[in-house]
Amino acid sequence: MNNPISSTTRRADAGAIGFALVFPTALTFVYFTLLTKAPLPLQYLAYGLKVVQFGFPLFWFLKMQRRRLTPRRADGGGIWFALGFGGLTLAAMWLLYKCVLQPNGLMAAAEGPIGTKIEGFGLDTAGAYAALGLFYALFHSLLEEYYWRWFVFAQLRRLISMRWSAAISSLGFMAHHVIILGTFFGPDAPLTWIFSLAVAGGGIIWAWMYERWPSLLPVWISHMLIDAAIFLIGYDLVFLKVTT
Repeated sequence: MNNPISSTTRRADAGAIGFALVFPTALTFVYFTLLTKAPLPLQYLAYGLKVVQFGFPLFWFLKMQRRRLTPRRADGGGIWFALGFGGLTLAAMWLLYKCVLQPNGLMAAAEGPIGTKIEGFGLDTAGAYAALGLFYALFHSLLEEYYWRWFVFAQLRRLISMRWSAAISSLGFMAHHVIILGTFFGPDAPLTWIFSLAVAGGGIIWAWMYERWPSLLPVWISHMLIDAAIFLIGYDLVFLKVTT
């Protein structure tokens, strides 16, 4: 933020940020809701538009802003914080699920929609589901951190304060999760909004981490662990219940 940004550049960057904030939610609505009963190839085709989502930041950064990528080494403190935050959150999610949500039947409403969605995507075997879980935990989490923290948050940070950058980027990060959770629990269900707000809270913590340790590695590690928890709960909810 040492070099002043012209008003024309600010407007262009603000437009790019606006697109980046809205596109993932619009795309999720298309492939996760509108096409839920469409033929599988059409669903995969719509999902493939994520190439646009994840390609846009590099296009804007390299071609429009004409900036250079400068990889940053991760600080040891950031990695240890990521492991601690991610590990504790994973454990808390699992305990909440096994000790509160599952025994009290609070996950029952989501069981059917989750199973239907898994079958709809052709992932109705434990092996296929595990492969998807590994993909999301290892790779998709990195893509999301690159998109939401490296691009959306960092671009906002060039224009506005840390507090507002973290809040706006985290609400954008939350928005497409509302659609997913609303599909599973119902759009008006309290758990949809409780879990969505938890996603936004995680986004704020990751924004703070990226500000404190400006490297993708710490936020990726913690995001990876939390995604692993989500897929572990999904496996227990759908596959273990079927086989026991």
